[in-house]
Amino acid sequence: MKYIIAVSYLFIFMVGFSQDPGRFINEVESLQKKYDTLWDASKKTIVFTGSSSIRTWNNLNTLFHDHEILNTGFGGSQTTDLLAYTNELILRYNPHKVFIYEGDNDLAAQKRPKEIINTTVEIIKRIKDKNKETQIILISAKPSIVRWSLKRKYKNLNRKLKKLCKKDDLLQFADVWKPMLDKRKLNRAIFEEDGLHMNSKGYEIWYTVIKPFIN
Repeated sequence: MKYIIAVSYLFIFMVGFSQDPGRFINEVESLQKKYDTLWDASKKTIVFTGSSSIRTWNNLNTLFHDHEILNTGFGGSQTTDLLAYTNELILRYNPHKVFIYEGDNDLAAQKRPKEIINTTVEIIKRIKDKNKETQIILISAKPSIVRWSLKRKYKNLNRKLKKLCKKDDLLQFADVWKPMLDKRKLNRAIFEEDGLHMNSKGYEIWYTVIKPFIN
């Protein structure tokens, strides 16, 4: 186990040299304390995790009230951060299903889609090593006003994520990119004033996309 952890952190160092996952330690510990109290381990658990688009989806439990839902999203995170905290944010809850949203902040930090995919593969491997029957849903990178100039890189990443999901029957791809567009243009009405995060209209679109994967 110590060897696996050491290798994981070496991988993080190599692909995310300038990024320190330790900056999230307080937020991660806070999430652990929260769910140590709220989590019902006797129920099949679904974990939603990733960056702020997951963290600020505040009504997940209301929308999917028939399921044991844990939201372990942490704002500003990149794929290397999730890899660093896979145990704390995913594996400790023994989920039968995991929804992951990462890659958005990676692209904004000028990481290449190939780098993001490589790290995503490492995350998937760690989940599968714990339980090979775990269903994993990769949510596509979403469009946004402030990052619209990067749309080609986003579309490239999404193609690679979709291709990755075709390699395993327990990997699925949830495409939120296309539904968030007005034809081929960005639907500006679904974003907060910061032009990055979604308002309730944006999350209504996500709910429509995600619901079939829950049931």
